[in-house]
Amino acid sequence: MGSKVTQKVMAKSTYISKNLTQEHIDFMRELNDREILYFSLNDIQSTLGKFYPNLNEIVENLNNKKILKRIERSKYALSNFNDPYVLSNFIAPGSIVAYWSALHLHGLTERFPNKIFVKIPNRKRATDIFGTKVQFVSVANYKMTGRIVKGYGDQRYTLSDIESTIVDCFDQPRYAGDWPDLLRAFNAASMKSNKLISYTKTYAHAAIIKRMGYLAELCNKKELKKFIDFALNYPLNKYSLFEQGKNDQGKYNVRWKLRLNMSEENILSCLNEND
Repeated sequence: MGSKVTQKVMAKSTYISKNLTQEHIDFMRELNDREILYFSLNDIQSTLGKFYPNLNEIVENLNNKKILKRIERSKYALSNFNDPYVLSNFIAPGSIVAYWSALHLHGLTERFPNKIFVKIPNRKRATDIFGTKVQFVSVANYKMTGRIVKGYGDQRYTLSDIESTIVDCFDQPRYAGDWPDLLRAFNAASMKSNKLISYTKTYAHAAIIKRMGYLAELCNKKELKKFIDFALNYPLNKYSLFEQGKNDQGKYNVRWKLRLNMSEENILSCLNEND
């Protein structure tokens, strides 16, 4: 490049050059030409169709110079790319952005979560992606349903669809913001009976089905009549609380086998809060 390149030895015998070398420039040109926004050291050479004998050193130098950013071990992104939805899917293949995050992305809540919730069929520790906290929620394989893809190319990510998002939130409301917000989101959501029936059948959680059926009827969701009929006839041996995990008190609703520990008057008031 014309100027003398000085180097110093880093840990694990990685050399950090003072200036960019032609090798660094060539590697970045390959990424840019192929519009690669993030990558793993394990597959970038096969993706580019080119072998780099000094790959670790190249990437460490570019990271040191803030041209690349390390997401986690062996995974990197361009310094100007920081979409946490895309990158959370990247570092956890097969995962789905879900719960409160999905409610927000679907426009069902104005409250913005202070972290991203991602469901995954195995265990992965919570992490921080360039200042955004990401919590991975481990779920059974049968709950990895109802996914849709948003975005294009390297900017795609997988999101739970509206019906799956609602079912997930009733299944684990601790990841859904607060209960009143979830009730309003349910009321605002445009849903299809067939999907709700399919997802709730898969989850086979009678109390969730009863809560959602009762709420759909209370909200006069005529488009969910088929789901309401399904939920009404779903077997439940004992009464369940309407608001999960709260005090065991309130009137009994015989029709839905629910104990309304949140009164119907308060539910309706909550639903109409933003009207």
